[in-house]
Parts: sequence; C-alpha cells; structure tokens
Amino acid sequence: MSSVRSVFSLLLTTAFLLTGHGIHMTFLPLMASDIGLSQTVIGISGSAYFAGFISGAMVTPHIIAKVGHIRSFTTLMAVFLCCFQILPMTDSSVMWILVRFLLGAVMCGAYTVVESWLSDQADASTHGRVLGIYTVVVLGAMALGQGLLSRTYGEAAQVFALISILISCAIIPVSLTSSLAPEPVLATRINFMKLYHRSHTAFAGALGSGLIIGTFWTLGAIHVVSVTGNADFAPAFVAVSILGGALVQYPIGIASDHRIDRRHVLAFLCVMSGITAFYLSSATDTTSLLIGAAAFGAASNSLYAISLAKAADNSPREEFVMLGSSVLLLNAVGAAIGSFVFGWAMRAFEGDILFTLIGATSLVFAFFISSQPKGATAVPTEEQSTFVAATSATAPASLQQDPRAGDIAEEDQLTPADTVPTTDELGSEIEYSTAA
Repeated sequence: MSSVRSVFSLLLTTAFLLTGHGIHMTFLPLMASDIGLSQTVIGISGSAYFAGFISGAMVTPHIIAKVGHIRSFTTLMAVFLCCFQILPMTDSSVMWILVRFLLGAVMCGAYTVVESWLSDQADASTHGRVLGIYTVVVLGAMALGQGLLSRTYGEAAQVFALISILISCAIIPVSLTSSLAPEPVLATRINFMKLYHRSHTAFAGALGSGLIIGTFWTLGAIHVVSVTGNADFAPAFVAVSILGGALVQYPIGIASDHRIDRRHVLAFLCVMSGITAFYLSSATDTTSLLIGAAAFGAASNSLYAISLAKAADNSPREEFVMLGSSVLLLNAVGAAIGSFVFGWAMRAFEGDILFTLIGATSLVFAFFISSQPKGATAVPTEEQSTFVAATSATAPASLQQDPRAGDIAEEDQLTPADTVPTTDELGSEIEYSTAA
C-alpha cells in the first residue's frame, strides 16, 4: 500500500491521460470517416500515429535531459492540445496524417515521463507490483474513455472539449507533486536482430501483436459502423474488447509461469485471435459483435504481455531493457504496417474484410510460432520468469527495470535467463530457425 501512496499523483495523472487517450483513439477514425476521408487515408493516419510513437520514444529522453520531467510533460501536453484542436478545422488528409504523427510522438513522450518517474519511485522488490497497478489503471482508464465517448458521440464539439479537459487535468497532479523528479531518462536502445536471435517466438509475438491490435485500434470502429450503421455502438464494442483482455491477462500469465511453455501459449493466443476474428467478420448484430469483441480482446490483448515475458525468459539481465524496448517498439512497427496495409485493402476490395485479414494474419503467426523447435536459447518451463502484467500502451521507460529483479535468490544464484549464452558465444551453433 505504501508503494501506491508514493506514486498516487502519477497514477492519477495516468488515469486522466489514458481516459482522454482512449477516447481519442476511437473517436478520430470515426470522425475521419464522417468527414469523408477514405479508409486508405484513415489507415495511413493510424500508421502515422504509431510511427510518431516510435519517434517519441527516441526523442523524449533528450528533451527530459534538457528541461526535466515536469517541464517536459507540460510542454508535451501543450503540443498535444494545440495539434488536437487543428483536426476539427480541416478535412485535409495531409494535415490529418501530420497531426496524428505528432499526437503519437507526444503521447509516447507523456508515457515516458510518467513511467520513468514510476520506475524511479519503485525499488526492485516493488517494481512488478507498481507496474501491475499501472497496467490496471491504463486498461481501466481506456475502457472508461469508451463509456464517456458513448455518452457524447454525435456532438463533435463536446468530444473535443471532453478530451481537452481530461488531457489538461492530467497536467495538474504531476505539476503539484511533492515527489522529487528522477534523474534524466536513458536514451532508448533497440536491437530487433538481437531480439530475433534471442527468441524467434518473442519477435513474432511482438510483431503479430502490433499487426493485430494496432490495426484493431485504427480500423475496428470503422468496421463496426460499416456493419451496424450505428456509430454510437462503436465505443461499447471497443470497451468490451479492452475489458476482455484485462480480465484474462493475469490467468493466462500465471498459467504460463511454470506450467506451460510460453511458445505454446503465444501460438494458442494467435489461434484464438484468428478464430474470434473470423467470427467477428461474419457477425452483424450487436449481441454477436459484443461477444466476439470480448473473446477477441481476451486473446489478442494478451499477446504483447506474453511476448514481453518470453523476451525476459531469454534475456541476460543486462540486456532486458534493450530487448524489452525492442519488443514494445516492434509492436508499434507492426501496428504502423498493419494500419496502412489493411486500410488500403479495405478500400481496394470495397468490403468489410478487416477481421478476415486479421484472422488470416493471426493464423500465419500461430503457424510460425508453433513450428519453432526448441533451440539453444530455450528456457525450461519450470524455470520461466514470473509474469508481470503489461500493455503495449506504454513507453520503453516502463521497462527500465528487469521484472525479474525481485526474484534474485539470497545466495545470488543466477536465474535461467542469466545463463543464456550471448549471441557471440553461440556463434554458428544457433541457426535462425532454432531459437525458440
């Protein structure tokens, strides 16, 4: 409880920030469709958001190093509000793409400030607990945002005002906190090739998660409106998918700790994502869509967390921050690719094929993951690291500490991940097809 009290202001900021963020992620694609932008442009604007997210992860640490956490956060939120207010003034596709890129960059920057502060406030023994609470706040706030959107949708001015109020409120707790700001954030380091060498499974899970969930966030609401003709239903559809993922993440994660090989867990989740996506592709009534959304969210929203846990299994301690950051940003790369390609496909084929494409993609990743043999870097099931709840709606700063840090034995025994040989040590003994 004391660990929660010490970071209460940061969690309150997170609640306001993610409630507004949840609303704007669903509302902007719907608004873009209402003003006549094509599905291709909506997809590209979604890709721009995730590309901006990646850029924000690279740039924000340098901003924090120059002006500190509080000034960085207030500046980023000011930029968000300025950019956001441009959108109701224009129907230019170029302007929408540019603004969404900037929104992605500053939102990642805001995550970086809050999460680096949270990591600094939590020591090794409480980091996993604080991150778990943070994840619950993130998912709960995003779901709450959908409920607020359902009450205001139809009045664009009200929605823009609501989002602006929530983002503005997020500035207050951080600005008034009595907690000392932490040291500057380390620059984000990523290495996709090393992640692939360490674990093909974690690499595929991160990329597949981005393709599936990122595309859902960009185009899922558009699909529902196209099928039902009811834009007011879209927020409920998105909210149910978030809640479905939130409810099952811990049970799935705990089951994977010491009972089931995470390779099999990821393959199963991809299969279930595919099956539920195909179900959604044929669902037309609201009840069926809600049932499908809950099942799809339960399967797909856990892909990122299990991929991150798999990367932790295969990471030496000194590499976890880099490999964890690589998992997160590879997820964003997948989201950028998926939003563009699937948005183009929806326009080109002139049909409601979004979930058919997501289903096919999910099964491709399921086949790839399940076909990976156990290699030299495989970790025995009983020695897998402890699962920590996580969401891709974060920045690399949330990974500043290895979640296994609190599990070090008193005798300073190494965990299995510490004994994983480095890429150089393995040399030619590891073929690209054998790193599970």
